[in-house]
Order: sequence, then C-alpha cells, then structure tokens
Amino acid sequence: MQALVHVCGVGMAPFQKPSQSPSYLALGQHAVREALDDAGLDYAQLQQAFVGYVYGDSTAGQRVLYQCGMSGLPVLNVNNNCATGSTALYLARQAVASGQADCVLALGFEQMRPGAIGSVFTDRPTPFDRFDQVTDALVGQPALPLAIRYFGGAGLAHMQQYGTRLSTFARIRAKASRHAARNPLAVFRKVVSEEEVLASDALWPGVMTRLMACPPTCGAAAAIVCSPAFAARHGLDRRVAIAGQALVTDRADTFDDGDMRKLVGMSMTREAARRVYEEASIGPEDVDVVELHDCFAQNELITYEGLGLCADGGAERMVMNDDNTYGGKYVVNPSGGLLSKGHPLGATGLAQCFELVHQLRGSAGDRQVDRALVALQHNLGLGGACVVTAYRRMDA
Repeated sequence: MQALVHVCGVGMAPFQKPSQSPSYLALGQHAVREALDDAGLDYAQLQQAFVGYVYGDSTAGQRVLYQCGMSGLPVLNVNNNCATGSTALYLARQAVASGQADCVLALGFEQMRPGAIGSVFTDRPTPFDRFDQVTDALVGQPALPLAIRYFGGAGLAHMQQYGTRLSTFARIRAKASRHAARNPLAVFRKVVSEEEVLASDALWPGVMTRLMACPPTCGAAAAIVCSPAFAARHGLDRRVAIAGQALVTDRADTFDDGDMRKLVGMSMTREAARRVYEEASIGPEDVDVVELHDCFAQNELITYEGLGLCADGGAERMVMNDDNTYGGKYVVNPSGGLLSKGHPLGATGLAQCFELVHQLRGSAGDRQVDRALVALQHNLGLGGACVVTAYRRMDA
C-alpha cells in the first residue's frame, strides 16, 4: 500500500501546431509557472524535479527549469516514449511516497516537427526491430509509417475478430472533436462529423483515415505532488490524491502471441489497470471520467477493453451507446484527447493529469463531468511502457 500523495498544483501551456509554437523553453516555463501559481508555492520549495521529453538533447530539463529558479534541486530527465509524461509523474509520486521528498515537480514538454515521427539515430539498432518483425509477419504494409502500421494493424485485428466497422472509429474521432471544442488549450477545436472523418484521406484504405490519427503537436504540462504533512503545513489544496498507480512494460506475449493488439500494449494496459484497481480498491464501474491514450481512434477503442470499461468485444457497442461521452456510462477524454487536443509526446501524460485534476476539483468549465469523484488515466508508449493512474477526490 503506497503512502498517500496529493496533486496540489497543475499547469499547462496551450497545445499548438509545430509551425505556430514557441520553443520548448517558453512552453516548459509556462507550465511550471502555472503549476506553482496553482499550488501557491515558490520554486525554492520544490525538492526534486522529474522532467520528461522525447525529442531533445540531454539536460534540456535543466535548461527549462533554470529559467524558473536556480535552487540546486535534483533534476532527473526522463524519456519513455509516449508514456514519458506519466513516467515523470510516476517517479515524482514514488519520491514522495517513499519519504525521500515532500514536494516534487513532474514536468513534460515537447517541441515537435511536422509529419510522422521516426528514429533520430539511424546508425544503430532501433528499439522497434522486434515490433517491426512481428508487424511484417502479421500485416505487411512496409510502405506505411511505423505508427500507422502498428495501430492500424491493431484496429484491423479487432475488425476481423469482432466485425467492428470503420465508421465506429470515425465516431470516436467525431466525439473527440466535440469534446475539444470546449477546451481552450486544445490544438484542434473544430467539430467534425463521422462522415467527415470517413471522407478524409485514406492512410490505409479500409482501415484508417487521416482524421483517425493524432497530429504532431508542441506543448508542455506540469504537476506538483506532495505529502499530506507538507500540504497541511503550507495550506495547500488537498482535494485530489493519487489513489493507485502502476507502470508496466512488455512481457513475452507482446511478440509471441501473434496479436497486433498485444503488440501495441493491450497486455500492458490490462496488467497496469489490474494493479491500479487493486491498489485503489476500486473497479472500472467506480470510474467517472477517463483520459486515455487515443493516439489513433483504433487505440481508444481497444483500450476500452484493456481497461475493463467494457467486456472483450464490447467496445463497438460501448461507442454506439454513447457510453464514452457526456450522458453515458463514462466520459472518455473530455479534453479532446490526443486526437483533438494534440500529442506532444513528453507532455501528454501530464496534460492528462491536468485535465483529471480539474475534473475532480470541479473546475473544468464547459467540459465539466457531473459529480466526478474517481478518475482514471492511461498513457502508453511503445517500446514499451504503460502507466495507469487512478485519482480520487478526497473531500467528497
């Protein structure tokens, strides 16, 4: 049983297209300053910092934080692919829960380039060689960008096993746009219809269209976590606490079972969720609001099943019943998710945290989920890592 850890401050810079964004320095500073203001703390009161980013040089975390203060606090730079932001949060929570620190910053930022993501170091083996070998054997399509092959292949596996329709993925994307329209920090706030999603350019005919994929985005987000004693001593906000958290990596079935859904993290999701539900003493039926890793509409759908929000094979029915939006069983990605809010890799997990903390505080404005008391976060990085976090409102 982990010691109680509060999320006492959160901050986020508006997500932007790469062509319109300032540098990671401005983005990161914005998020840190906002989190400090939200918590009512000075920079000098932070005792450790975990800073996540994927595309950047070593010690970029120090470069950002030195703008905010030169207090000499330990800064640890984190890179865990698309799960980087939540990995920074996981480490920050661990530092407080272990008693090593009382007040810790988790920061994530990313300054991305337009276009599909890819390897930077091409003169050495890629961490994805085994992923590519399995994908070659299961779906082929070598001309497609890697991420489209991976997640499109996972969606195709669901379509083949359960008869899931392409229009169901389009319905998920249309839902994301309606949610993002209420979020001033989202990069794409235009509402699109299911028909418009289906009519967008085919990335993989019959499997995925362009609007089913998240856009490259620049942004930053931050969270400050602290112990109950520190919060009480400084009069900090104690309404939201982390009730359970797990970080897991791949097991042998990722590569051995011949299932594209497992290759993109289905097993990691299921195991991380199981651990979190056990630690938090909740089940999926207790969750009110969810931020999950919808890098593609296909991944949102299979993640419903991985998190236990519905039975295996039940995801399409969940979508068609609107049990993933306002008025349904769950509100999934009220922020607009990665599909519409954007996906700056290092910032994504902490932007999810930002959204869920505001939902539990009741301060999410036009996108507020009624009577939200328990929130669930899912952040996935191939290669691989999956972080699932449960938050609880403590004064309910």
